Amino acid sequence: MPLCRNIASSPSPLIAPTTPDEAGIARAAKALKAGQLVAFPTETVYGLGGDATSDTAVAAIFKAKGRPRFNPLIVHVADKEAAETLVDFDECARKLAEAFWPGALTLVLPRRNDCPVSLLASAGLHSLALRVPAHGVALDLLAEFARPVAAPSANPSGTISPTTASHVAASLGDAVALILDGGPCAIGLESTVIGLTGDAPLLLRPGGVTAEKVEAVTGPLDRPETGSDAAPSSPGRLLQHYAPARPLRLNAEDIIPGEALLSFGPHAITGAAAECNLSPGGDLTEAAANLFAMLRELDRPVHTAIAVMAVPETGLGLAINDRLRRATNPVATPQEPTP
Repeated sequence: MPLCRNIASSPSPLIAPTTPDEAGIARAAKALKAGQLVAFPTETVYGLGGDATSDTAVAAIFKAKGRPRFNPLIVHVADKEAAETLVDFDECARKLAEAFWPGALTLVLPRRNDCPVSLLASAGLHSLALRVPAHGVALDLLAEFARPVAAPSANPSGTISPTTASHVAASLGDAVALILDGGPCAIGLESTVIGLTGDAPLLLRPGGVTAEKVEAVTGPLDRPETGSDAAPSSPGRLLQHYAPARPLRLNAEDIIPGEALLSFGPHAITGAAAECNLSPGGDLTEAAANLFAMLRELDRPVHTAIAVMAVPETGLGLAINDRLRRATNPVATPQEPTP
């Protein structure tokens, strides 16, 4: 059974992605050294990379994304040793890095006094968000560039995160010097973010590593209450985030005429104008990998809104529901469809 039905074809991308072979990686590293932006794949989502040590390059990331300056960026490094030159590690950080790096876990740690990363990347905070990606293309690029790379998701701020090179090309176009095409992202959700600047580890953002796995290393995590849109202490903390243009209606049990449906599990609601099923078999890993791509597929002007069936709040479902809640458009009234 196809996972999506009644979906029109997408427009052609504005920029052709680059093959991430040795020559492509070299071109990308050269572009970064010239202060340009490069989109590259990770196991979570595609990143919009710039030289993390350059104020100008980091400012270009904010400009390309239209991103609020108070929202920190995640800095990607090649390995734990590179991370330790930028931030102060404690025992908890070392255990987490050993358990989950390379991987979908970001650690927010105190900056070292000699940290060369632009203060713009950490929004002027005395902390820095770091991770080592688990993707061959990303690691090859980091090795070739030999500097930290600031890289939020490669999409306009507040919109759906990209999980393919074509998503990046369609949304950012010539704002990037080139796009390294590593195929679809394996996880499809951003990294889990753990804050380690206080007395106890904080789950700042659920993501690709489940809270249960993290707690097996750290013990119980503190969970800060959802606040306002005031300056966030880590990436991914804005209340309005990951949003399609069409409003979302969560935990839907029926269909309002004109709505598309984002379903989950074998018993989908009938009557939707179009449908994508995150996982017909109810697999949360498959659902996470499909989430952003399917939101993009359903986010069409012909639909008034997107109805979303309930997803369990367990394991990766915690991260899926976090993204869906942050993607909920504040406009509650469905719009008239347009041709």
